[in-house]
Amino acid sequence: MKKITLLICIVFNYAFAKAYNEPKELACTNAPIEVYSAENTITSKISLVTVYLNGAQVERESNATVKDGTTTFIFDNLSNTIDENSIQVSGLGEASILSINYGIDYLTKQKNTEAVEALQKEKKEIEFRIKKLNNLIVGLQKEEEVINLNQKLGSTTQQVSLEKVKALATYYRERVTAIKNEVLDTEQKRYELQVKNQDLTKQFNELNITEEKSTGKITLKINSERQTTLQLKLKYNVANAGWYPIYDLKAKTIDAPLNLAYKAHVYQTTGTSWKDVSLVISTGDPNTNNTKPEVNTKYLQFVNNYYRNTSRRTKAHNYKYNPTVKRVTGIIQETGGSLPGATVVVKGTNIGTQTDFDGRYTIDVPRGKELVYSYEGYETQELPIYANTMNVTLDISASLEAVVVSAQGIKRERKALGYAVSEVSSGDIERVLSGKASGIAVTENTSAPVNYTATGDIKLDGLTTTRFEIKKKYSIPSDGDVTVIEVDTFKIPATYQYFAAPIINENVFLTASIKDWAQYSLLPGEANIYFEGSFSGKTFIDPLATTEELTVSLGVDPNVAVEREQLDNFKATSFIGSQRIVANKYEIKIKNNKATNINIKLVDRIPKSQNKEIKVDDVETGEAVYDKETGSLKWTLNIAPNTPIEKRCS
Repeated sequence: MKKITLLICIVFNYAFAKAYNEPKELACTNAPIEVYSAENTITSKISLVTVYLNGAQVERESNATVKDGTTTFIFDNLSNTIDENSIQVSGLGEASILSINYGIDYLTKQKNTEAVEALQKEKKEIEFRIKKLNNLIVGLQKEEEVINLNQKLGSTTQQVSLEKVKALATYYRERVTAIKNEVLDTEQKRYELQVKNQDLTKQFNELNITEEKSTGKITLKINSERQTTLQLKLKYNVANAGWYPIYDLKAKTIDAPLNLAYKAHVYQTTGTSWKDVSLVISTGDPNTNNTKPEVNTKYLQFVNNYYRNTSRRTKAHNYKYNPTVKRVTGIIQETGGSLPGATVVVKGTNIGTQTDFDGRYTIDVPRGKELVYSYEGYETQELPIYANTMNVTLDISASLEAVVVSAQGIKRERKALGYAVSEVSSGDIERVLSGKASGIAVTENTSAPVNYTATGDIKLDGLTTTRFEIKKKYSIPSDGDVTVIEVDTFKIPATYQYFAAPIINENVFLTASIKDWAQYSLLPGEANIYFEGSFSGKTFIDPLATTEELTVSLGVDPNVAVEREQLDNFKATSFIGSQRIVANKYEIKIKNNKATNINIKLVDRIPKSQNKEIKVDDVETGEAVYDKETGSLKWTLNIAPNTPIEKRCS
């Protein structure tokens, strides 16, 4: 009876549902009937990636069939760092887009590579085996405890025979010994597995493997008047990707062209591996602020506070973050020399250091992308960590100490920072406070040094982006590891010259000067130097210089020696009245130990006085070119093989 009743209920419900969903004629209404479209998850493949200095544009292709009306497509398993505003769809034909929606799918995790999956599987197996060995050790130790607790034989009223005592003693000895040996062997096996597990953890860190993340999903709703097949192209920009340049400079001899290999180090952690894709390396950066600056009126006034320059100048640079740099060294200096005691901090962390007496610093950068350079009285600079060597020049702060109004009046001027305040008397202050002042002004000091260059503030490079189309296809996993791609190679005519400044460094450097260097589309970056077939070290190429020639250092040549020493008979000090006179004279010795002639540029300097009480007179420069403004001495010499040369200055 129960089975029959259940069957009747099912039949009744089915009939009721069918009758309820049966379409009917609606004669008394004009309400539209809403049509719901099915969502189709379609498969897409990455065909082209344009890698920018910071970020990348990904292009996907897919064949999709649309029906008459509205069709919804879902592109899933995408990166979760997509810029929603950058999404573009093409290949629509006569169809039109109704909506594009980007969202995060937290239920679907990013897929790891096969190598990573194998490592994770091996790591889980080892951890499981370690747990089993731990359990075995605990069991053996518990067995030993039970044996130790049950070593008492017989009772107070019953004697135990000698044979039984010997048998039990033998059992205890053998079993306890076996337990301890088994524990020892198990601990050894556990130790070996723990070492292997640690090595796997290090390998995970080397591959930059992180916890599984969510994926991105793009929902595309298309309307079409007829059924057709579309070849859709989906473009979008992603973060956590980029590239930075590395150069190889090779010079066979000092009379041969300079070979330059332009290499791009590409990396990405977008969550989606780029498998067998076409690559375009672009020198552009879509994240650059393209808003032109506005130069508004600057007003000077009397205040009872400190004036602050709120419109600081943004320096032009094209340095980009290099994720492979783990330690940075360099020198912090000002226009006149090094800055000891300057602070270097990894932005967003408490990792920092200070420069030594020579302005040198070294800092480890395990995390963080920018370094902050600061010194009291100088403008703070923030630079991306772009190389292992970062030399920085800080500008004097543009802040201006204002006049403090008081009853007696204050006479204060500060000319060192580029502005001067006119002398103010107490009567002037009264007129200022009463609003009757007419002749009081804060004047700009045109004689003070102002740190700027003609092209330092405006650099029109946004419309000159260079694109390098790579002929071969590449696969770049989403693990942050670097893939080296050779962009181009050049044979560059260069002028070689040796350079020595023994007052700073008693080494002789070989330099190469390149004309018309802008045609090579170079970016700031490190360069590996190869001279005469051997690796000579590293240097840094900075094409942002405004000079007509780009000069790069090819390293130290030990076959050319230079020495600077002070002559003993010119260390005298004499007094005339209240004046103290110090006489210094120096001798510079150079010797060419090479088998060919060399051209060398020798640089020294005469100190300049910034105090009117200190005077520099009787300067002897010999045949050197002397610049009175800077105090520099320059010689251009041609030295034959095994020929020593001496130069003096005082």
